[in-house]
Amino acid sequence: MKAMILAAGVGERMRPLTDHTPKPLLAVGGRALIAHHLDRLAQAGFSEVVINVSHLAEQIVDYCGDGRRWGVSILYSHESQPLETAGGIFNALPLLGDEPFLVVNGDVWIDYPFARLLGYRPASPECAHLVMVGNPAQHPRGDFQLDDQGWVRELAPGASGYTYAGVGVYSPSFFAAMDPGKMPLRPLLDAAIRRGCLSGEYYPGHWEDVGTPERLRSLDEALLGVAHRAPG
Repeated sequence: MKAMILAAGVGERMRPLTDHTPKPLLAVGGRALIAHHLDRLAQAGFSEVVINVSHLAEQIVDYCGDGRRWGVSILYSHESQPLETAGGIFNALPLLGDEPFLVVNGDVWIDYPFARLLGYRPASPECAHLVMVGNPAQHPRGDFQLDDQGWVRELAPGASGYTYAGVGVYSPSFFAAMDPGKMPLRPLLDAAIRRGCLSGEYYPGHWEDVGTPERLRSLDEALLGVAHRAPG
């Protein structure tokens, strides 16, 4: 099973930090955000990783290289301009193959055990599976609701649900109706909900959307504090 890390975005809300450094290379806990993902993916048993790049792409390619220092093989999907989430995945499909693959947003931090999803297959090729987390202060209602059978539902008016963590399993067929070009993921997720074809799980662990310099600084201080308190 291959994994894809989404790393092509400009990171507008992180300016001026992202004027000269791509968001996935910003450091938290003493390492680049993308290094945390690569460490966890390798530890979970993923050996092939695809990374899409656009904004300051050469920095990400230079930093990650061929992946050997993490014990993985890395291929790059280049975008002349950022294609957003669904567009970026669609563009990378020739590198991802015919089987289901894991997608991880490069601008989040999460301690989810990726081994749980190694080899996971959605209910059908047209379906997908999302990891959901509790709602952060900046997104109090969340994105979706999750029923008792593990199916993702639309967020009812006035209700609160869960937030998509930026971690999911998809099949190439999930993107079959797309055309090449720039496109967000949300319309495809909404269509899958209407088909009754989007499953999900709630993860109660540590997750952060590193969307602003303030949140980056807070996460960095939290992770460094944990490291300083650790034995040895």
